[in-house]
Amino acid sequence: MGSLGAMLKHPDDIYPLLKLKMAARHIEKQIPPEPHWAFCYTMLHKVSRSFALVIQQLGTELRNAVCIFYLVLRALDTVEDDTAIETDVKLPILIDFHRHIYDPKWHFACGTKEYKVLMDEFHHVSTAFLELGKGYQEAIEDITKRMGAGMAKFICKEVETVDDYDEYCHYVAGLVGLGLSKLFHAAELEDLATDELSNSMGLFLQKTNIIRDYLEDINEIPKSRMFWPRQIWSKYVNKLEDLKYEENSDKAVQCLNDMVTNALIHMEDCLKYMSALRDPAIFKFCAIPQIMAIGTLALCYNNIEVFRGVVKMRRGLTAKVIDRTRTMADVYAAFYDFSSILKSKVDKKDPNATKTLSRLESVQKTCRDSGALINSRKSYIVNSEQSYNSSLIMVMFLILAIIYAYVSASPRF
Repeated sequence: MGSLGAMLKHPDDIYPLLKLKMAARHIEKQIPPEPHWAFCYTMLHKVSRSFALVIQQLGTELRNAVCIFYLVLRALDTVEDDTAIETDVKLPILIDFHRHIYDPKWHFACGTKEYKVLMDEFHHVSTAFLELGKGYQEAIEDITKRMGAGMAKFICKEVETVDDYDEYCHYVAGLVGLGLSKLFHAAELEDLATDELSNSMGLFLQKTNIIRDYLEDINEIPKSRMFWPRQIWSKYVNKLEDLKYEENSDKAVQCLNDMVTNALIHMEDCLKYMSALRDPAIFKFCAIPQIMAIGTLALCYNNIEVFRGVVKMRRGLTAKVIDRTRTMADVYAAFYDFSSILKSKVDKKDPNATKTLSRLESVQKTCRDSGALINSRKSYIVNSEQSYNSSLIMVMFLILAIIYAYVSASPRF
């Protein structure tokens, strides 16, 4: 539920956190009885709890398709990420992965922890895939084939230019955006979005992850694999790993800000994509990760801790985003507020300050022009939708938390 210190500092996090906790427990009780579907949904919860929460809002048929789509691509990504696999072994697996999903007997030992389990028991995913409708299968196969080929290309290719960076992100995330648009269309719930807008939805998320995960990726064993483009980082240091050393802190932050500014270019496409969605469940499914991305970028910007440890949004704020995101007005409000936070952190002496401010002001203008913002509105980030007495809510939910902890610790018969 988050640390006690964080809850005391942000008492309005408590209610969304409790709702999130109850939703997670509800999901655990809703695992399908069939062994292959039980494996898929249990595994989904292990590899991405937040995704498992958001996906539950979709209708059963579409939810099953998106679940399998996610697990297939997560398995493909596990092969790509495993630096212990020799290149001559890895390449044919990546290229042929779209065929393996039709074979319930296929599996490949790689990855660690839950990802190893996913790969060892991939036959469950294949079995579930074969039960999906033809339109869903074709969309998943198409994206898996294109993504595997793209990953194979970048196994043998460094990310040198910003164009390379965009191409890599297209293969590993932009195609996810295209695939989801195809699944929404196959479910006859949405019009088919343009490839450009679908691609931007994926790139915005992927670039945020690449920025946030610098330290984890650079320290990966047995060897690191990094996707920060040389065209950007070479302006600041001689080697990419130099960014993590304390003596290069000033240059590291400037490089980080350059990377964040590059990611900001996708914001308006993302808003355009989401504003066209009609189905409320699909809208929320798409909107929550995008708000999390702009929130994470606001946290990372000008923050040396990206090169020292883990930087991520506190769980209480994540719970708020999941709880409050219902309409496009909420998205405009969130993008406006997080852009304001990011804007307040811009140092006019930063080499990219002018470009950063220009992109932030542009997206804020889009949010204002939408008509969804009003002068008297409360902050999406700070305030609750209802007015609570902070002291009262803090005491009440601390008591509930103590009761919950006691009940959870009690023996069950």
